[in-house]
Amino acid sequence: MQPPETHDLSRRDFLVLGTSTVASAAVTSDMPAQEAPAAASTQDAAAPATAKASFQVNGMPCDLELDTRTTLLDALREHLHLTGSKKGCDQGQCGACTVIVNGRRINSCLTLAVMQQGSEVTTIEGLGTPEDMHPLQSAFVKCDGYQCGYCTAGQICSAVAMLDEIKAGIPSHVTEDLTQAPQLTPPELRERMSGNLCRCGAYSNIFDAINEVAGGQA
Repeated sequence: MQPPETHDLSRRDFLVLGTSTVASAAVTSDMPAQEAPAAASTQDAAAPATAKASFQVNGMPCDLELDTRTTLLDALREHLHLTGSKKGCDQGQCGACTVIVNGRRINSCLTLAVMQQGSEVTTIEGLGTPEDMHPLQSAFVKCDGYQCGYCTAGQICSAVAMLDEIKAGIPSHVTEDLTQAPQLTPPELRERMSGNLCRCGAYSNIFDAINEVAGGQA
């Protein structure tokens, strides 16, 4: 009595059979495979929605026609060519893109340009120039508060607004007595600047620069 005939497939035969099955299904489907690229190209050709964005940047009026998805950071860098604000994580976690909007510091990568209609935006370029530096810019140079310089613009913009927060009596997470005006103690300074990361680790010098401008309060 002969053993029953086996029908084992080799790995190569299995792959050939599977590929043939997929190709056959594509040919017999309602939408032929060759029509897919045409549909995709038609979709890609659709123009993005645009809107006007009007605001002041460093005291100058700016009127832009932008893709509604454009962030404030990209509007500043790519359309106004103010490249001091840096794109670090693009997720609002590093602070390299910090600018001052209506007196408050924000991560410009997390807000759309069209959301800033009528706002007053200040970037590092608007704080000072090499010939006439802002006191914090001078302090960063004096105290060596930077190394690669990538985060420096965000650090300085954040520090300027942070010192204004202290003057305005705005508490932080570590403010112990909410009935009293906050003081610029070392814990307060570190907490308030914790959203600005320095990959070079120049934190002690950054602390010294900010503290010097604040009159050595911390």
